[in-house]
Amino acid sequence: MQAESGRHTLCIAVLTLNEERRIRQCLESARFADRVIVIDSGSTDQTVAIAQELGAEVHVYPDWQGFAVQRNRQLAHCHCDTIFFLDADEVIPPELQAEMRAALSDPAHSTTLRAITWREFAYGRFLDAMKSTRGIVRWFPTALLQGFEGAVHEQYVLKDAGPARSTIHTFRTRVTHYSRESIHGSLKKLAQYAQLGANKRAAAGKTGGVMRGFGSALANFIRLYVFQRGFLCGPQGFLFCFFIALECFFRYVALRYDTPEVLGQHAKR
Repeated sequence: MQAESGRHTLCIAVLTLNEERRIRQCLESARFADRVIVIDSGSTDQTVAIAQELGAEVHVYPDWQGFAVQRNRQLAHCHCDTIFFLDADEVIPPELQAEMRAALSDPAHSTTLRAITWREFAYGRFLDAMKSTRGIVRWFPTALLQGFEGAVHEQYVLKDAGPARSTIHTFRTRVTHYSRESIHGSLKKLAQYAQLGANKRAAAGKTGGVMRGFGSALANFIRLYVFQRGFLCGPQGFLFCFFIALECFFRYVALRYDTPEVLGQHAKR
């Protein structure tokens, strides 16, 4: 359904868990949307109160079952004809807001998915010298989107015939991403994502081990630090690439040495 102005309507959906430090900046950057939905996973800080204060529609689902389930809950509460998934540690710059407004009037809106790239902020500086990774699709016409699957780095699933008639464009302006602001936060993220990554690979029947993990870590470190120019970003660039490499290493070590009971536990973001 389109707004009276003739443009398509936009819902921005955010997942949260104890994000009081970043949620205000995130949601303020999303206020241009027709609707902002927050799906909270049981925060014990002021996340929910701040989100409500800023006018977001908040729904709390503390029964964590993985990222895909939470994304699907976001989709169920969206009554606009466009949905954009924004993470709580991300901010939409004004230039990107303008691109999104223009996209809502695009004649090809109903068949166009849109991807974002990140402007990374890590350990006190922007890593602008690094090359962007490939785009991640976050913008969907809701009529095309069936839902998500997967415990971490969840994958979108389009409805029947959706892939055949859809195209993917990438927004020019990058989303600001405050993913690794401290060593402590990076260590927590490392533990969470290593476990979730191991669980995902266990479900797919893959095997792990020290050497498999070392190979994955080395390949990813070289890709990020050398080919994507992390070495141009000083110590912060090294740390950013090194922590991602460690995550790659430990997901395969956990897959080999953790028990199935441990792997079956879903770590929250």
